[in-house]
Amino acid sequence: MEALESKMQNLEALKQAVPQAGASIPDASMEQRLQALESKMQNLEALKQAVPQTPAIGMSPDIEVVLSGQYGHFSQSAKNIPGFQTGSAGMRYGKGFSLQESAIRFGAAVDEKFSAVLTLVVLNQNGHDDVVLEEAFIQTLALPWGAHMKVGRLLPIFGHMNEEHKHADDFVDRPLLYRAYLNDGFGDEGLQASVVLPMAFHSEWGGGVFRGNGFPASAKGSSPSLFVAYARIGGGAGGVHAWRLGAYYLHAKSRQGRAADGLIFSGNNNLYNVDFKYSYAPTQTSQFVLQGEYVLRTEKGSYALEESLSSALVNTKSSGFYAQALYRFMQSYRLGYRYAFLSAPPTPLGFENTSLDAGRRNPWMHTLMAEYNTSAFGRFRLQYNNSKTHGKTHGKAEHQLILQYTLAFGADDGHNAH
Repeated sequence: MEALESKMQNLEALKQAVPQAGASIPDASMEQRLQALESKMQNLEALKQAVPQTPAIGMSPDIEVVLSGQYGHFSQSAKNIPGFQTGSAGMRYGKGFSLQESAIRFGAAVDEKFSAVLTLVVLNQNGHDDVVLEEAFIQTLALPWGAHMKVGRLLPIFGHMNEEHKHADDFVDRPLLYRAYLNDGFGDEGLQASVVLPMAFHSEWGGGVFRGNGFPASAKGSSPSLFVAYARIGGGAGGVHAWRLGAYYLHAKSRQGRAADGLIFSGNNNLYNVDFKYSYAPTQTSQFVLQGEYVLRTEKGSYALEESLSSALVNTKSSGFYAQALYRFMQSYRLGYRYAFLSAPPTPLGFENTSLDAGRRNPWMHTLMAEYNTSAFGRFRLQYNNSKTHGKTHGKAEHQLILQYTLAFGADDGHNAH
């Protein structure tokens, strides 16, 4: 780039030295030479504009801040999902006022080859405010053949939501299958790579290898214990219709025991997921979105109680799905409905009075949501859940009413506008 600018300066100086029109021109071809010089300058200027600019190194990063909180009223007190070992993040939200995922995100291009992201999340857990490092990764910007790579602590791609921050979700809480199988979504340390194939429609293939620090794995060692792979295809028509299909596989090892909900699991998990999404946007202010996922889990190993020596071998299958519809009928207003269902595995022998006991029923939940957006950066939601999910009250559904706010400010890089 510096060489191009030097050439342009030299040519400009030479142009100034050439006699102007109307002056005495000793050589009859001087006018042609002047025109040739001007043509070269124009070509060099066009070349300069075409060369990618190198991002400045050491400049201040983009900073985004997200504040989120809610008020919840629940007709029952239990928080876990009967039939499943539920991690703390997968538990139902607490009653009353609570601070939800409030985040600070730093992101910047390091140079023309790499960018970096750091995300800190403030959570209130058991009455204590904790700052959690959710993301700290670098990613490539200029690999050939549509390849892309992330290294560090990140949100692995699995299903539709795990890679997304919770403040970008379409409902206040995540579907039951995310809460039961993924602890509401998980982050981990490792490497993830993908490639976009040159096809008529979008076709992306990828996978990753991770340390497996927490739920749904529990490595407690240095060897990788969590592996993911996925494939996604999609397309659209005229900016009005858009669709995407995905298939995913996750293998998680719990070598030294995955502790959660008073239980310890040692063994292997395999998760198989398929998802779809279709959107129809006939105008700039209206949109209809239909989305769903199905997950099958195989779990082989043993469960033990943290407070006793009781244990049981398991080799079970369970599954879950959700389907949801969202309708934006004005620029600032949106309505949503979701149905979620889990098929609980058999209760291990000796664990009849633990959270692995589903009471011979399968958890389900109906959800209604109304949303008002003050702008692309301010959102208020009212949500009602009707479920037979928590507790062991047979024949009696739980009623949940939640009011949530989410405000974002800082860098306007498209990350805010969910």
